[in-house]
Amino acid sequence: MQRAHLIAELTAPLRHLPSQCAVCRGWARQRLCEACIQRFAAPRPRCLRCAIDVPTGVTVCGACLTQPPPFDRAVAAVDYDHPWDELVRRFKFDGALDLAGVLAERVADAVRSSDAPRPDWLLPVPLAARRLRERGYNQAWELARRVARRLPCACDARLLLRMKDTPHQLALPPERRAANVRGAFAIEPRRRHEIAGRSVAVLDDVMTTGATAGEIAATLLQAGAQSVQVWVLARTPLRHDA
Repeated sequence: MQRAHLIAELTAPLRHLPSQCAVCRGWARQRLCEACIQRFAAPRPRCLRCAIDVPTGVTVCGACLTQPPPFDRAVAAVDYDHPWDELVRRFKFDGALDLAGVLAERVADAVRSSDAPRPDWLLPVPLAARRLRERGYNQAWELARRVARRLPCACDARLLLRMKDTPHQLALPPERRAANVRGAFAIEPRRRHEIAGRSVAVLDDVMTTGATAGEIAATLLQAGAQSVQVWVLARTPLRHDA
């Protein structure tokens, strides 16, 4: 976390200066120009339960009708496709924290545009301690704390814990991802009472099969949460899930 705060402090004086759009490289007032936002972040119909893109007029996809996820609602800002896949990679692995604000704004816009209720808690998906040390920051927390300020809602990075350092989900076939994260999360034992009877939204950068989100939702519900939503910046399109 210290690395993230140091970068933010050093770059603070530059935030109000003209910048280059991270997509088209044109000059803009922020890291994504309005033209690229309009072109690549246009709202589209999504399943209310898992946020996969669906045809106009469809509210819940077939998979969620036959096997509903443990979370009540999902909101995604964009598809995990060009240019968002590259922006997420840079933000997540290359220390591009200058993108955090505009990416968080996409999530906040998607939540505002939906009829999703505001939660009592907004919780980032936690990183394992080893990965947090290697990366220096948790990209989900960098998004969550900015989204929380924009909505606003309460946000905490220490209520939800990661108990196991699991392999990257993308390295595994879809059918093995649920088992990979089983038992990987827990609620801070001394603060379980803060979850009981509360509505919770969990925020992550990308959702692919929903295995991580499902495991976290089950953990929160077992701790007494009243309801669980999942908010993500990007949702992997269905054609990539096969």
